[in-house]
Amino acid sequence: MQTQKIRKNHMDILWHEYTDKGGEETPVTQASLTEKASIVGRVGIMLLSCGTGAWRVRSSMNALAEEMGITCTADIGLMSIEYTCFDGDDGFTQSLCLTNTGVNTSKLNRLEHFIREFEQGGQDMSGEQLHKLLDQIEEIHGLYSPIALGMAAALACGGFTFLLGGGLIEMLCAFVGAGIGNFIRCKLSKHHFTLFLCIASSVSAACLVYAGLLKAAEILWEIPIQHEAGYICAMLFIIPGFPFITSGIDLAKLDMRSGMERLMYALIIVLVATMSAWIMALILGLQPVDFLKLDLTQAEWIVFRLLASFCGVFGFSIMFNSPTRLAAVAAGIGAIANTLRLELVDLTALPPAAAAFVGALTAGLLATMIKNQVGYPRISVTVPSIVIMVPGLYLYRGFYNLGTMNLSTSASWFAAAILIVAALPLGLIFARILTDKTFRYCT
Repeated sequence: MQTQKIRKNHMDILWHEYTDKGGEETPVTQASLTEKASIVGRVGIMLLSCGTGAWRVRSSMNALAEEMGITCTADIGLMSIEYTCFDGDDGFTQSLCLTNTGVNTSKLNRLEHFIREFEQGGQDMSGEQLHKLLDQIEEIHGLYSPIALGMAAALACGGFTFLLGGGLIEMLCAFVGAGIGNFIRCKLSKHHFTLFLCIASSVSAACLVYAGLLKAAEILWEIPIQHEAGYICAMLFIIPGFPFITSGIDLAKLDMRSGMERLMYALIIVLVATMSAWIMALILGLQPVDFLKLDLTQAEWIVFRLLASFCGVFGFSIMFNSPTRLAAVAAGIGAIANTLRLELVDLTALPPAAAAFVGALTAGLLATMIKNQVGYPRISVTVPSIVIMVPGLYLYRGFYNLGTMNLSTSASWFAAAILIVAALPLGLIFARILTDKTFRYCT
C-alpha cells in the first residue's frame, strides 16, 4: 500500500540564492539591494519565530538596514512580515511567513548578539558569510528533551498549585499530571501536529492523570474527594502567558496588527484548553471547588510563596527554552514580584488587578537593574517572571460556569481575569517607559 506524501503548505526559502554570485568576498554594504534586503528580512522572520513582539522585530530590522545604508519599512503580524527595502534608486518588497509560532529565548538571545556584532563590524562580512551565521543560529532548536520539558511543566504547575491555595496532595497530583501532559504536547509538536490537537491531547491527558491519581489515593488512603480542586492546576502549563503579555506591549506601541493577532492567538489557546478541560471534567465528574484551607502563619506563607514562585517561574522559563542561568534569574525576579503581589492582596486588601500591576512593574524594574549583568534581552527575563501571574484558574472557572449556564458567576470570573491580564503588560510597559528612553516615544 502506497503511503500518501504530505506536501508542505509553506515552501522553504532558499536564502543563499539571494546572494550575489561570485561575491563571497564582497562586503555586504557593497552588495545589491536584494542581498541586503534578504539579510534584513531573514533576521526579522527569525526574531518573530522566537515569540518576541513587533516593536523589537522592527527595531532589529531597522538597525541592520541602517548599517547597510538602506531604508526599511515593515508591517509585522504574529506569523508574517511584509517589508520593503529601498536605497533611493530601487526598491525590494517581500512577504515572509512562519509555519508555526512559539517561544525560544535561547535563539532570541543569539540573534540579539548577531545584531550587536553586526553593528560593531559585521559590515565587512559578505552576504554569504552572514547567511551562514544565520544558518547556525537557525539550527538552535530546543535545548531540552520532551522529558525535561515535562519535568519543567511539572515543577511549574506544582508551584502554581500552592500559589492558588492547594496543599501537598494537589501539588503532587498536578505535578505528575502536568508533566505527562506537557511531555505529550512536546512529542506531538515535534512531529508538527496541529495546534488544536496538541492542546486538546495534552490537557485531556493532564486531567485524566490527575483524576486517576486522586482516585487511587482515595481508595488506598481514603483521601477526601475535595482535593479534586487541583485538577485545574494540572493543565495550567498550556496558558499562553508570553503571547498575552507581548500582545499588550505591541498594542501599547500601536502595533495594532501584531497586538491583535497575538491576543487572538492567546485566546484561541485558552478557548481550546478550557473547553478540553471542561469536557474532561464532565466525563470524570470533577468540579472546580475551592481548595481546602491551609493552616500556615503569615511568615510561612511568605517563605513558601517565595519558594513556589521561584519553582513556577523557573519551570516556565525552561519551557520557553531558556538556559538554566537565565531561568534562575527570571525565577528570582518572579519570586520577589509574585510574592509581593500576593501579599498586597492578603495584607492590604488591594484588588487583584492592581496588585498584578504592581507585581509586573516590580519585575520590570528589577530586570532593568540587572539586565547588563545578566547579558540577556530584557524580554527574556521580564515575561517569564510574570507568566505565573496570568490567571489561568480564573479563565477556566469562567468557561466552566459558562458551560453550565451559570452566567453571572461566569461573568465575574471572566471580568476578574480580563482585568489582571490587562494589568500585567501595563506593569511591564510602565517599567520600560520609566527606564528606557527609546521606549517612551512613538517615532
